[in-house]
Amino acid sequence: MGAEPETERLRVIGSRLARSSLSLTRYVAKAGPGLITALLLLILQLLQPPFVAGISDLVFDTYQRAYPRPYEDAGVRVVDIDDESIRRLGQWPWPRTDAARLTDALTNAGAAAIAFDIVFSEPDRTSPARAVEILRQNPEARGDYSEIAALTDHDELLGQAMERGPTVTGYFLTGEANNVRPKEHAGVAVSGSSPLGVFTEYNGAIVSLPMIGDRASGAGSVSLEAGRDHIIRSVPLIANLDGRIVPSLSLEALRVAQGAGAILVRSTDGSGESGRRGLPEVVAVKTGELQIPTTGIGELSMYYTAPHPERIVPAWRILQGDLSEGEMQRLFQGQIVFIGTGAQGLRDLRSTPINAVELGVVIHAQAAEQMILGRFLTRPDWAVGVERTLMVVLCLLIALSAPALGALRGGVLAMLALGGVLAGSWFAFRNSGLLLEPIFPALGVVSVYIAITAVSFYREERARSHIHNAFDRYLSPELVDRIARDPGQLELGGEVRQMTVLFSDVRGFSRISERFGPQELIGFLINLLTPMTDVLLARKATIDKYIGDAVLAFWNAPLDDPDHEQNAAYAALEMLETLKRLNADSDRDPAWPGQVAIGIGLNTGPCCVGNMGSRQRLSYSLIGDTVNLASRLESLTKYYGVSILVGEDLAAQLASFALVELDIIRVVGRDAPERVFSLAGPPEMATTSAFIASQTRMAAMLAAYRSRDWAGAEAELAHLRGPDTIAGLESVLAIYSRRIADYREAPPPDDWDGISQALEK
Repeated sequence: MGAEPETERLRVIGSRLARSSLSLTRYVAKAGPGLITALLLLILQLLQPPFVAGISDLVFDTYQRAYPRPYEDAGVRVVDIDDESIRRLGQWPWPRTDAARLTDALTNAGAAAIAFDIVFSEPDRTSPARAVEILRQNPEARGDYSEIAALTDHDELLGQAMERGPTVTGYFLTGEANNVRPKEHAGVAVSGSSPLGVFTEYNGAIVSLPMIGDRASGAGSVSLEAGRDHIIRSVPLIANLDGRIVPSLSLEALRVAQGAGAILVRSTDGSGESGRRGLPEVVAVKTGELQIPTTGIGELSMYYTAPHPERIVPAWRILQGDLSEGEMQRLFQGQIVFIGTGAQGLRDLRSTPINAVELGVVIHAQAAEQMILGRFLTRPDWAVGVERTLMVVLCLLIALSAPALGALRGGVLAMLALGGVLAGSWFAFRNSGLLLEPIFPALGVVSVYIAITAVSFYREERARSHIHNAFDRYLSPELVDRIARDPGQLELGGEVRQMTVLFSDVRGFSRISERFGPQELIGFLINLLTPMTDVLLARKATIDKYIGDAVLAFWNAPLDDPDHEQNAAYAALEMLETLKRLNADSDRDPAWPGQVAIGIGLNTGPCCVGNMGSRQRLSYSLIGDTVNLASRLESLTKYYGVSILVGEDLAAQLASFALVELDIIRVVGRDAPERVFSLAGPPEMATTSAFIASQTRMAAMLAAYRSRDWAGAEAELAHLRGPDTIAGLESVLAIYSRRIADYREAPPPDDWDGISQALEK
């Protein structure tokens, strides 16, 4: 009898397990159509068929129409040879003398660059010698018109005007091979492997006559390639002409306007990335101070404004003197001017997401505006991974939840997910200019829900039919438990530590860049940054990153460093000593650009440090106000004329070092004022009588200055200018002399607290 209860208990447990197994099987069967649909969509997303790109284009076109780029005056103008200009000045083509007058007028008005979306490829038929040939063929002609024939050729006059101004000529790229090539006015350097393999190769060009084009300051391609639907969504900034990288008209205009040298093309492996096609792709293009993110084939994704007449000036107003000298300067001084044809019959008409009929010259102008303003549409390299992950997560969520939720509540969940995808894509575009495709995540949500709902509906219909045919047998559906699944997204971030941060930058790097070619410039940076890095590493620093000529380093992570403040101070001083040695050897090194100077900002405080970035790519880095302040301090070294600036918290930890208080300043982007110090030398210097005297007088001067004792402050300044004062304070003393003179002239308000305000980052 004792065994019967135990047998019954085991039977009950077995029955429950069997029912659970059956429920799970049925649950998986209901979710199966959604899971299969998700798998098919994942395969489709990996294949990236062309029709998906077309749908994505339409979505982003809609975004642009809903929120065009707000128009801002970026210093770009368009001179339009419009219908009224043709009516007033005669039929096209105009004599080249008109183009020369237009060029001279814009040059005299102070235009920074004059770019022609016109190709002067044929000789001017109205030139004197050619006109005389026509006249001599007239039976009624008298004389040989030799005086007229001796006049200067119109093409020559235009070439002379081109030479006088900051001009850029345009040329067309063609697939038909020829031997005509534009003059190379500036080199193109590549950081990383050459990305030519991803470009369409052009084998010919249509260029302006040499006497015109060769005298200009630059030349750029005016060729624009539309998509399959004839809409221009991107502009090529660079192109492949017979294995040579050539710039676009807008990029070359920016180069000329800045007076820049070579154009720098950064490829994927030069940026620590990998091309998606197995070949090096373009990441960014740089000219002068402007760095422009591009697509993998070197195109700028266009973000158009709505039509704005403010940027366009009709050509006749310039050529017929309708604009006064003052108006000309107001409109064109310091501007990049694009000249194009908008008259009927001459129109270079294109379609954009914003405007079905747009002038090609306006597209070039808008490209230049974007590059100047930094208003870009970018599709980052992590976008595909995010979209793929989001699609899989949402498909799994709908596939596993909808069977338990039922059609109505599952539909609500699907609508919320769909709305979230579309809203996320829109806000990424609206607020950050990111092109995140909603197509596959949205398609996944809708398709999985439809698949599950359709299969469920089919099964229910079959069940109803079976019940109708066998009403005496009714089988109630099994109930299934709801399964909540966490997608388990990777959580990025790190830990908060007390850290010391160093930010270093080369003074006058733009000037150095102009003197050197790309390879020489890279060699100089290697020769400079290598010994600087040796110093930092010897002092236990972690190198965060190199930003061109700048270095960001930090202490006390990932390994603990109880002396991180002192190590950072010693490292900064040793960097200056290393630079002195490099400068001393500059006479023997032709690759060294004379006397090089650096500025260093040091700060200490709490930072968040750890693996940061995206799910595709992480880097060990740090963020926080401490880092931002270190960067601001480095920038302020230029203002105060000192080499090393130290924040207040770090100065408190470096009491034994030779520190001189310079000011209390409120930096850009930070409300709290900061007391800043110059790190003049190591502890050995801090004990010398000369330094102590200078430090004491500087403190006395600051006390007098902050208490409005101008006479007392000036007296201390006079002593500080003596021969025993420590070197490096000359600019600081000059700053306070100017401030005191200004305050004598216009006293500060009663609530003045002696705090200065930095005007630049």
